[in-house]
Amino acid sequence: MLVPPWLERLLSTSFFNICRSHGDAARSECNMFCLDCNADAFCFYCRSSKHKDHQVIQIRRSSYHDVVRVSEIQKVLDITGVQTYVINSARVLFLNERPQPKGGKAVSHLCEICGRSLLDTFRFCSLGCKLVGIKGNGDGSFIIQGISASSSSNQEEEELREGSQQDIYPPTPPPPPRSRRKGIPQRAPFRS
Repeated sequence: MLVPPWLERLLSTSFFNICRSHGDAARSECNMFCLDCNADAFCFYCRSSKHKDHQVIQIRRSSYHDVVRVSEIQKVLDITGVQTYVINSARVLFLNERPQPKGGKAVSHLCEICGRSLLDTFRFCSLGCKLVGIKGNGDGSFIIQGISASSSSNQEEEELREGSQQDIYPPTPPPPPRSRRKGIPQRAPFRS
């Protein structure tokens, strides 16, 4: 088994809809996924009542695309070869392929599946592309060897509580380099 049974469901799930049961509550966005139940996304309140002792990961948003923190997903999946990004001080990876902007500079590293430019020598831009690569080539795996799945800890629950209030936005790009003036600026002469 190269792919966990819940992964394809995770990648096809629609997140950030309003919970049917807790729609009037403040934190009712369905941005959580239970690895044990392998069902639809649910909100913070559903987690407390229906998934208390289950393995749950929280999905976040970056530029309208779903991401997951590396610290959460690497406990249950081998993410080797997938490009990661630092967004708001958290290392994340994208769940699914994102459209590639047109044009741009020539790059040396491309996703093996969708051709998106990558920052480093990674093979895939997202978990979805790695899944397609594994199914097509069989030369990779998502299974972590020698690590058993354990239930969520209090620390993970606290991270979920803190993180659910803030969306993840891409970092502000650095300003363009300034060009230096030639010579010393001079004032215009006074006229009387």
